[in-house]
Amino acid sequence: MNKQNYDLAVAYRIYPKVSGNPPIFKNDKRKLAESCLKSFKNCLGNLKVKLWVILDNCPPDYENIFRENFDESDLEIIRLNGVGNMATFLLQLDILLNQNYSEIVYFAEDDYYYLPNQFEKMISFLQNYREADFITPYDHLDHYTTFFHRYKSNIKSFKGKHWRTIHSTCCTFLTKKSTLKQTEKVFKIYSKETILLTTWICLTKYKVFNFSEIAKLWFKNRTFFIFYYKAWRYGWKQIILGKRWKLWCPIPTIATHMETLCLAPIIDWETVFKEEVHRFSR
Repeated sequence: MNKQNYDLAVAYRIYPKVSGNPPIFKNDKRKLAESCLKSFKNCLGNLKVKLWVILDNCPPDYENIFRENFDESDLEIIRLNGVGNMATFLLQLDILLNQNYSEIVYFAEDDYYYLPNQFEKMISFLQNYREADFITPYDHLDHYTTFFHRYKSNIKSFKGKHWRTIHSTCCTFLTKKSTLKQTEKVFKIYSKETILLTTWICLTKYKVFNFSEIAKLWFKNRTFFIFYYKAWRYGWKQIILGKRWKLWCPIPTIATHMETLCLAPIIDWETVFKEEVHRFSR
């Protein structure tokens, strides 16, 4: 297949230990990873995808999960010896910036569960709206429950969903290679003793100039104060001189992080996961 024929380039990283408290397969990362990958494949529908698989200290049989779901010609397998979260994220960044298979690129983690035939909607939204810079598939429960997400959003209706601007997300998101090139240095802030939230603060510039509110965080929520401190320390050039980038999420969600306390709202996940466990028991 010619390089120009791919709709999407994906860097998918996977680690063999269970993190957090997933709603299913709590003690079996192999099954959890397989369940999530199959849901990802179903979400892609008929999209043509080039997939880099970053296996960080995974047993050899983890490769089979991907070989059973994707054509060999579409796969690139990368084996690492437990280099960790930040290193694998930076490898994703490097891969997606230097590939020539697709202008549309996706950072994927191994513990997201996707709804069928939804991914094309994200790509269409990204391509049809100039102000769509980044898209997460995950309508995080935090958007409705935490003080950090109490803000006004821009909202658009497209492809049977509402799309709203948000100011931060996790490490799973969609963008264009051209956008990634412009923001590469900002994403590398993630390697400087920070979490990705710091990077999103720099990119979306949420309350970065509201110094009185930031100061109050020292007493109200010191963890978030530190996030802002590090955003200014490592990303001051982007904050002062850079573009304010827009990050969007779909409502209802397209995927959920497999963390029991943070499942995306609206979807009947209990029924979805009951069927998923039943499928594995057949």
